[in-house]
Amino acid sequence: MRIVQIIDSLEAGGAERMAVNYSNALSEKIKFSGLIATRKEGQLLTQINSNVSYLFLDKKKTVDFKSIFKLRKYLVSNKIDIIHAHSSSFFIAVLVKLTLPAIKIFWHDHYGSRIRESRFKNKTLIFLSLFFHSIFVVSHQLKEWNEKNMLCKRVSFVPNFTTQKNNQKQITQLKGRDGKRIVFLANLKNPKNHMLILKSYFELGLKNSDWSLHLIGKDYLDTYSETLKTFIKSNSLENHIHLYGERNDISYILSQGTIGVLSSTEEGFPVTLLEYGLAGLAIVSTNAGYCSEIIKNDISGLLFDPRNELEVKSQLSKIIENELLRKEVVENLKQSILKNYSEEEVINKLMLLYKK
Repeated sequence: MRIVQIIDSLEAGGAERMAVNYSNALSEKIKFSGLIATRKEGQLLTQINSNVSYLFLDKKKTVDFKSIFKLRKYLVSNKIDIIHAHSSSFFIAVLVKLTLPAIKIFWHDHYGSRIRESRFKNKTLIFLSLFFHSIFVVSHQLKEWNEKNMLCKRVSFVPNFTTQKNNQKQITQLKGRDGKRIVFLANLKNPKNHMLILKSYFELGLKNSDWSLHLIGKDYLDTYSETLKTFIKSNSLENHIHLYGERNDISYILSQGTIGVLSSTEEGFPVTLLEYGLAGLAIVSTNAGYCSEIIKNDISGLLFDPRNELEVKSQLSKIIENELLRKEVVENLKQSILKNYSEEEVINKLMLLYKK
């Protein structure tokens, strides 16, 4: 098989990280594995393996003929059989398929919020799904939505995975005391719901017991992040809640943490939870999307309803106050990840789906 992953950017989002993960993993399994970024490069560029063929299209507009022909030339010269298009990159994949009918498009839906959206809002996607060979989804809710609404009826759940291979540099030193760091890995935007964690941290008085909170993710310098910064400043939390922006050494950052949190109101399958688990963090997580499948409450982490402030405070207090519980959930989650969400397990499933 000769396969390329297509993604709009290489910034540090969940879909982007999975496109890189797939291209890297497949490069060890098939004759040709490629990765194409359509609109924008980013920090994930440094994480692409040397044996992955990489192309940047520098697409400037929705229908960019220069990019389409550049992509077509690449696909033809490398004799590509399959385009694995992630998220919104389905559009250019379909446009190029119109000139290369034999190529199969496998579209990967990572967007957890889609389950709340109408057919009308997704009308272009639904129409173009006529050209998809198959659809991959990252949660059972997305599977149901796609089966109900899409014109392509071949829909399969494919879990995300993360890898323990770690060749990242060790750059970012987290502030705060060892053994008392809470890490929140998510870009600063909706629906990541950062304010819920900030309020819980403040109202529980965690600064008084030397716990610190560390926000890792892209700052878009908009109203969302300004609201967070205003809250931190107005409550004199500058020495206890720290913002780091985008970082490239995530594995090293997580190795310095004790607890990992996620509070999104909408999720697909957050690879962040897998990264927390393999790094040995005790997790307090939203129950949105596939989170409640990854985390079994009181067994491999603690879950909460992201719209219930009392519940998140209760779960955060419970994990902070009980060191034995932290150790138990860490070990249980790590074993579950290695069994169900390992690179080998997921790639073997993917290879079988490609052949259908």
